[in-house]
Amino acid sequence: MTAQPSASPLQVCRNCGGGAPVDVHFCPQCSQLLTLGRRGDYFTFLGLPRRLTIAPADLDRRFRALSRQFHPDYFYNASSVERRASLERSSYLNDAYRTLRQPAACVEYLLGLEGFAANGPEEAARLVPPALLEEVFALNEELNEIRELRAGGAPADAWKARLDEARQPIEAKQAAHEAQLEALSGRWDALADSGAGGSERIEILNALRERVLERNYINNLLAAIARELSQ
Repeated sequence: MTAQPSASPLQVCRNCGGGAPVDVHFCPQCSQLLTLGRRGDYFTFLGLPRRLTIAPADLDRRFRALSRQFHPDYFYNASSVERRASLERSSYLNDAYRTLRQPAACVEYLLGLEGFAANGPEEAARLVPPALLEEVFALNEELNEIRELRAGGAPADAWKARLDEARQPIEAKQAAHEAQLEALSGRWDALADSGAGGSERIEILNALRERVLERNYINNLLAAIARELSQ
């Protein structure tokens, strides 16, 4: 899989017909708020580079500044086109903020932009390392045995101890996995800062993609244990 080149489309002002880059919110010709006909992406919308490490204070500042510009209250007496643009941009801004402020969601969003999102559950299963799939099968067998113990009237301490024991290696794997994601994010950011591309860019995106697929499996394993503990 190769990285997709990012396009730089123009958005057209519905008031005067002028064009503006996707990172511009008001028409340079007539100053009207632009509708989201051809949108760019969350990073561009907020004036950010495609980095995975975003300072929360900077993100909050940009969000508040744009919120003040787009809020529908300020366009109450404006034309219907501008009122619609205000609602569109406010909604898109909220989506962008919610996504980019969460590291996991930010990684998945970046992969989608770059053309590296997983194409359905079949591909996800194919790309997850066999060792991790073996852990899924082993845990399912353990959970079945624990359910039988619980149904047979075994003391709670007995089967809960087995659940705790099953959870520990998965939590250790989760911690190691998060460290790998953090390191890969740092490599991506350094690459984005330098403007470099090519094979290293594709290598990092593929690695990030694999970590995201693995994380979903790890989270599902821990969720399964949590469900059993709540019984």
